[in-house]
Amino acid sequence: MSVDVLPWAQRVTQATPTYRNRVVDGLRAAAMTGVVLGHWLVTGLAADRNGALHQQSPLSSLRIFTPLSWVLQTLGLFFLVSGYAAAAGLSRAQSRGRTSPGWLAARMRRLLPPIVVFAAAWLLIYPALRLAQVAAPTRHVIGSLMLSPLWFALVLALLTVITPAVCAAERRLGPAVALVPLGVVASVDLARFAVWPTIPHWLTSLNNLAGWLVPYVLGIALAHGQFRRRRAGAALILTGITAGSLLIIVAGYPASAVGVPGDGRSNLNPPSLLTVALSLVQIGLAIIAWKPLTRLLQRPLCWAVVVVLNLSAMTVFLWHQSALLIVAGAGHVFLGDPVGLVGSPAGSAWVCGRLLWLPVFLAVLALLWLLFRRIEQPRRQDRL
Repeated sequence: MSVDVLPWAQRVTQATPTYRNRVVDGLRAAAMTGVVLGHWLVTGLAADRNGALHQQSPLSSLRIFTPLSWVLQTLGLFFLVSGYAAAAGLSRAQSRGRTSPGWLAARMRRLLPPIVVFAAAWLLIYPALRLAQVAAPTRHVIGSLMLSPLWFALVLALLTVITPAVCAAERRLGPAVALVPLGVVASVDLARFAVWPTIPHWLTSLNNLAGWLVPYVLGIALAHGQFRRRRAGAALILTGITAGSLLIIVAGYPASAVGVPGDGRSNLNPPSLLTVALSLVQIGLAIIAWKPLTRLLQRPLCWAVVVVLNLSAMTVFLWHQSALLIVAGAGHVFLGDPVGLVGSPAGSAWVCGRLLWLPVFLAVLALLWLLFRRIEQPRRQDRL
């Protein structure tokens, strides 16, 4: 029997609602995979003489891998499909006579529980680390790694809240609505990099919303029938590559799509214009690949894998760094800092070691997924 007609894959296919856009779900699965792999590959942990852990990046010494950050930093793609799914869900709810507040309440009942449980778990764990006299640098590393996925989840929640207003604006003005958050990102970048070096942190934080609102708006426009032709995808790719090249070569932006210690700037914290440019390239590629992906995801096995990855995407996103910390912590305490797990992330030995540890991260993440996945499952009346 061909693997494409395995009974379980056929059952998943038969249970798929007709309104599901398989390409959108496939892109969400790809984006989530990129985020998880990207974090697992660039999150280095090294111990000092006192045994305290400090976060380091292999990109600091292994610059040859910088282009890999352009491939694996897929948050722009993630927010694109989030905007598409939100707009499509809102339209579907309204066609059934549901109000925008009713739709929003249903979305929040699915989005917020995994976020609240994740935050509550770490609010209990973090003070326990202090009681256990875990070194302050180690606690700082743990706190920063936990806050990173939580921050992006909260941005998604805020974007969900303003979705009805953004959808209305996009229907009236078209994709040009994306120029508003793009202008905010450009203004904040100009201020912090050239005009106002001491700009308050709360002002730079505007980019955390505006930077991801750009692909979110484009996702809404895509759901409304815009950007369907391949030439639109090619135009986005050309625009993104041109803008990104100029930002790196002329404006001095770091080439890495993620923050690298020692660079002095970060393209991700908060998102910069280079992040937006990268998002445009990824969105353009997704549009060009739309029809081939449609055909591919008609195969039962391919679609079943995508469904599994989508069922608890937020759970995976929130807990993947916890899986890395659990394994690294165990290696630090019990295994004497094995190569690729804890130690200076430099050289081919570290890269090979980290690749060998990825299946262990995945196994621990699978256990966390089994533990928390049901929290994310929507109630029957909330399935849109």
